Amino acid sequence: MIEISGLRKTYRSRKRSVVAVDGVDLHVGEGEVFGVLGQSGAGKSTLLRCVNMLERPDAGTVAVGGLELTNLRRERLRVARHGIGMIHQHFALLSSRTVAGNVAFALEVTGAPRAERKARVAELLELVGLSERADAYPAQLSGGQKQRVGIARALAARPKVLLSDEATSALDPETTESILRLLLDLNRRLGLTILLITHEMTVVKRICTSAAVMRDGRFVESGTVAGLLRQPGSELARDLFPLDTSASVATAGGGVTIVDITVSGDEADEPIIADLARRFASDVRILSGSVETLAATRAGRWRLALPGAPEDNSEALEYLRKRGVTL
Repeated sequence: MIEISGLRKTYRSRKRSVVAVDGVDLHVGEGEVFGVLGQSGAGKSTLLRCVNMLERPDAGTVAVGGLELTNLRRERLRVARHGIGMIHQHFALLSSRTVAGNVAFALEVTGAPRAERKARVAELLELVGLSERADAYPAQLSGGQKQRVGIARALAARPKVLLSDEATSALDPETTESILRLLLDLNRRLGLTILLITHEMTVVKRICTSAAVMRDGRFVESGTVAGLLRQPGSELARDLFPLDTSASVATAGGGVTIVDITVSGDEADEPIIADLARRFASDVRILSGSVETLAATRAGRWRLALPGAPEDNSEALEYLRKRGVTL
C-alpha cells in the first residue's frame, strides 16, 4: 500500500544543511499498522510528511496504492491526497467550527454535495463515538474527544491510508488507550492501512504489526514486530521488554551463566523454562522477565541464571535454540 525507496530530504539554510531523512526504504502492506519509533530529531515527522508530499523529497520515490506521488503535478497530487488521511498531535481543529463543522470541512474541500456531507458527518461521528457532541465547539471538548474529531475528519473522504503524527503524545495514559483501541478497531473494520510515528513504546506494543526504529534520519532496524523480537540484539525487543539487570550483577561470576531469551507466538505460552530445568536437571533461576500480548502476537522475554560456566551449558543453550528461542 505504501512503497518508499531511497527517500532523502535535506533542509538547508545559509549556515548549514541538515539531512532529516537519509536513504529510507519502507514497505507498508495493505491493512497493516506500521509504527516508526524514534526520539525527537530522528526524522520521523519529515518522513511522514513526505508520504503525502507535504514535504517534497530531494531524492527517492513514494507510492501509495500503486500511484507514485513524487512527480505528480499540483492538481493530480491534490486529488491523490484525498486517499490519504492524517491526524495530528495537537488536533489542528478549527476553533470557530463545531464538531460536525470540522468534519464537514474535509468534505467541502473535496466538493461533496451538502446532503452527502451531512450524511457522511453523521456516519463518522457515530463511528468515533461523538454523535452527541456534534454541536459542541473544540474548546468544550476533552483532549481525547478532540482527537476523535481529528480522526473522523481524516476519514471523511474514505481514505485507504491513515497517517498518524504522534497522535497520542499529548494525551494521558487512559485516553491514549481509548484512542489506540479506536485506531485498532478502524484498522480491522475498514481495512485501513495505518502508518504512525511515535516515541512511545506503548503505542508500538499495543497496535503495531510491524515497526522500524529510526535514528539520525535512517532506519536502524525494520520488520514485523514478531520478527524483530526474534532478531538477536534487536533494539525493539530490548525496549519492548526491558530486563532488570540489577540481579545479574549480584549473580554474575561464580560459575553462573546469564542468558536472555525471547520467544513469540505459541512458544510464549509453553513451559520452556520448566522443560529446560527438567531436561538438564538444572537449577534455573528467573532473574526478570514477562509475557505480554502485543497487537499481533504473544511474546515473552526473560533473563535466566543457569548454574555453571557457559561451556557447561552448551547443550542447554542448543536445546533452547532448537525450540525456536532467540538468545
